[in-house]
Amino acid sequence: MRRLFSNFARGWPGVGLLLIRLVAGVSLIGHGLQRFQVDETPASLVLSLLAIGDGALLLAGLWTPIAGLFVIAIAIGQTILHHENPYPAILLATIGAALALVGPGALSVDARLFGWKRIDIGN
Repeated sequence: MRRLFSNFARGWPGVGLLLIRLVAGVSLIGHGLQRFQVDETPASLVLSLLAIGDGALLLAGLWTPIAGLFVIAIAIGQTILHHENPYPAILLATIGAALALVGPGALSVDARLFGWKRIDIGN
């Protein structure tokens, strides 16, 4: 992950990325749970389970570039499968693309696992 991002945004930009991740993650989980209870087709159930899992990854900030790409795929899949208003899916796909490109921020599991470590060598 460190190769993908030169640094993990701290301060207010990091808080902004956290808010974006929270909104996208909660939206995916909520929509996935709703579809999971309503639809019974195998493709829709798989898409719902992927949305719930991807939302959990975004909430934690784990594997964010991969999770962002999955957000795009899920949004496209939901639009094709359900023939609904495409604008919420376009918004969600745009958020996923932004997170995949910018990164999760300092308030994430990715930053803890893959961020720069500081080693103090003292007396």
